[in-house]
Amino acid sequence: MKIAVIGQSLFGQEVYCHLRKDGHEVVGVFTVPDKDGKADPLGLEAEKDGVPVFKFPRWRARGQVLPEVVAKYQALGAELNVLPFCSQFIPMEIINAPRHGSIIYHPSLLPRHRGASAINWTLIHGDKKGGFTIFWADDGLDTGDLLLQRECEVLPDDTVSTLYNRFLFPEGIKGMVQAVRLIAEGKAPRLPQPEEGATYEGIQKKETAQINWDQPAEAIHNWIRGNDKVPGAWTEACGQKLTFFNSTLTVPGSVPEGDPLPIPGAHRPGLVTKAGLILFGNDDKMLLVKNIQLEDGKMIPAAQFFKGAASSALELTEEELATAEAVRSTWQRILPNIPEVEDTTDFFKSGAASVDVVRLVEEVKELCDGLELENEDVYMATTFGDFIQLLVRKLRGEDAEGECVIDYVEKAVNKLTLRMPHQLFIGGAFVDAEGSKTYDTINPTDESVICQVSLAQASDVDKAVAAAKDAFENGLWGKISARDRGRLLYRAPPSPSTMPDPTAT
Repeated sequence: MKIAVIGQSLFGQEVYCHLRKDGHEVVGVFTVPDKDGKADPLGLEAEKDGVPVFKFPRWRARGQVLPEVVAKYQALGAELNVLPFCSQFIPMEIINAPRHGSIIYHPSLLPRHRGASAINWTLIHGDKKGGFTIFWADDGLDTGDLLLQRECEVLPDDTVSTLYNRFLFPEGIKGMVQAVRLIAEGKAPRLPQPEEGATYEGIQKKETAQINWDQPAEAIHNWIRGNDKVPGAWTEACGQKLTFFNSTLTVPGSVPEGDPLPIPGAHRPGLVTKAGLILFGNDDKMLLVKNIQLEDGKMIPAAQFFKGAASSALELTEEELATAEAVRSTWQRILPNIPEVEDTTDFFKSGAASVDVVRLVEEVKELCDGLELENEDVYMATTFGDFIQLLVRKLRGEDAEGECVIDYVEKAVNKLTLRMPHQLFIGGAFVDAEGSKTYDTINPTDESVICQVSLAQASDVDKAVAAAKDAFENGLWGKISARDRGRLLYRAPPSPSTMPDPTAT
């Protein structure tokens, strides 16, 4: 079947590629004009294949379709228009032109969440089910007949990005290809959308994303995650606008200790803790925010809100300088409109988008074998100089939240001084057991007492389990790939069991 693909983004690129693999002839691609010297991925891919690419800045003028646009479109002889993701308004003269009409991908279960911010509102409303719809285009706003729908579970801590990357992107590509296949086979349904349950919500913008604190914790959490990353849920506090990201409801146990953060209108002050910023709903339940963006645009871990200025700049070794230059070349490739990448060059202000974040992370991880790097790190260090400092600290193993304080017991054995921790290790810190309870640990060679070791109580076990659960659900280890975990294990020092026993005679 002869197809015209109208749209943009990586999603549009993947749909285009899969349609060609499925044997269809893409006779033309219509995408957005280049931005800051960068072409859209869909257009780039089509140009590589020699497919005609059109980048109309507009399709109509004074309410009338532009004749030259219609002429160029009609010359292609398309039998079907496929709109995987399109931010432009396409005239009905183009929509209705092909023999099979036009189909559109929409990231919600229509008729719920019509409009441009459908994923945001799926999360804001706390929907338990999400998904996508492929429908026949008409002259309404996401009101055309249904062709195909697929649904998925919405997880409690899903954000726009996680829901999109886990389901809406990969399954949406498959869905578009299947929809075209059904049309080609003459089996595509046209099911009128029901009006019962239909909703329409407007585009989420920064000015409308302010947090309403007079609601339960779950509703506040849904508002924050529904606006993460764009446009970002915000509030006024400490004399500036703070934007919150990476929210979770999985805060275990009682209220942790922390420094209070007064928030006008909030039910209770927030608490800046080691884990992040604890916020409270009007039901006294808690949520945890991991990242905060300051008014100047700088993103910081919420746990560091009261810690002041960052530590002094590192002096790089020759090897680290060589790595920095290699990374600079990566930035330059991703930001072709920038004549020269300097330390003050801001990744996002130079035209980078979320797709470029993924590319940067993958290329730097490949360059720095075994490095744990996440998309969040790019948002935390947006200028090249800050990114290199963050990168080098990670390579040196200095990126931990703080030095682990260990109260060692020292013992002289065979002319060696052994230093042994004797406390419980919970949540990344050595701590005494509740009530400072201890027991003697015995040297099996002579039955002498080596030292007193903390004796965990039931409450200590509860804390350890809660900390392990939080690390499993929210920690870095579960997010990095199996390949990177393997590299880290190979880099780990040998365990004490592989070392000579100093007490042996």
